[in-house]
Amino acid sequence: MDAISVIRTKRDRGELSDAQIDWVIDAYTRGEVADEQMSALAMAILLNGMKPHEISRWTDAMIRSGVRMDFSSLPLPTSDKHSTGGVGDKITLPLAPLVAACGAAVPQLSGRGLGHTGGTLDKLESIPGWRALLSNDEMMDVLRDAGAVICAAGDGLAPADKKLYALRDVTGTVEAIPLIASSIMSKKIAEGTGALVLDVKVGSGAFMKNLDDARELARTMVGLGTTAGVNTVALLTDMSTPLGLTAGNALEVRESVEVLAGGGPADVVELTLALAREMLAAAGVHGKDPADALRDGSAMDHWRRMIAAQGGDVDAPLPVAREQHVIPAPASGVLTGLDAYAVGVCAWRLGAGRARKEDPVQAGAGVEMHAKPGDTVVAGQPLLTLHTDTPERYDYAIEALAGGITVAPEGTAFTPNPIVLDRIA
Repeated sequence: MDAISVIRTKRDRGELSDAQIDWVIDAYTRGEVADEQMSALAMAILLNGMKPHEISRWTDAMIRSGVRMDFSSLPLPTSDKHSTGGVGDKITLPLAPLVAACGAAVPQLSGRGLGHTGGTLDKLESIPGWRALLSNDEMMDVLRDAGAVICAAGDGLAPADKKLYALRDVTGTVEAIPLIASSIMSKKIAEGTGALVLDVKVGSGAFMKNLDDARELARTMVGLGTTAGVNTVALLTDMSTPLGLTAGNALEVRESVEVLAGGGPADVVELTLALAREMLAAAGVHGKDPADALRDGSAMDHWRRMIAAQGGDVDAPLPVAREQHVIPAPASGVLTGLDAYAVGVCAWRLGAGRARKEDPVQAGAGVEMHAKPGDTVVAGQPLLTLHTDTPERYDYAIEALAGGITVAPEGTAFTPNPIVLDRIA
């Protein structure tokens, strides 16, 4: 077997055999296949696609490149959720303790942000003392104590994916649906959860810009999960406008705590409850309604135990950026557009995100929104507040908002997109 013959097969629109897939994943993980060769193969996959059985075998080969976790010793069924990434997408933070409060264990392996989409670990690291890196034993201890854990995936989990993901990010092949699906599902299947709910974002602030591509990705991932014995369902959710009223690390933690306290923005609450109900149903857990767990404080109790078990000081004040700059409403009328991508890039440029994986992030940086599409605004009133420790970033960040804010005349009828656009099972 050699890399060039594998590349040529896919370049010429052929189907890769099981043996070719097994060999190339193993050889790349070991360093026998060079980055430039895997780059060529990834581009051929982007351009020519893969058949379902190829994607399934590719995913399985990446799982077999590392270890598989086992939660069978836990007294509760496990359920997990994965989002394809969006702007202001803080849902994992209130969701994990909420589902735990309703009777399922939630082993949530999360990642860091890159580009305009925020990372769950970056958000939580704004809590003083909180640790993302846990050993398997520590992870199990947190699960037994708090019912939920949010942490980084260990190096032994699908190492082929870790190496290939970094390569795709710098070779323009991130958007290949077979590679997105196999990347997400190899980690989630190797993680060992019994049930999985996928939140596939659709819109300007998401990787999938239209419903057709999002449905294809969702169906592919649901099929991979089901084949692997994981009870999998996907929700397609709107990402044309940011979720909630904040985009940025500590800002989003603060908003998540508001949700756990029984408040918070309506769209964040709605999506959190929708995903919680799907996660519980997929795990076969019935009884307590997640809305009750927000009202009675039990979800907040699980949050406090989870954060404390990972070293976080749940009562410490969250970081606040040193500088703020207000963007006023450009006109009076109805806010009909607040583009998720524009806000995401603005937050990223303020210091909330990173251009490279090794870049630091500012815990307090980000964008605070004072109105949502459909709200009436008055010219000159605060529309956005930009937060950063480095005010020299303001001009560059404000440039990102050009064309991203639309105000229509007063009385204009406006109907926002529903949060949940479709369900794939």
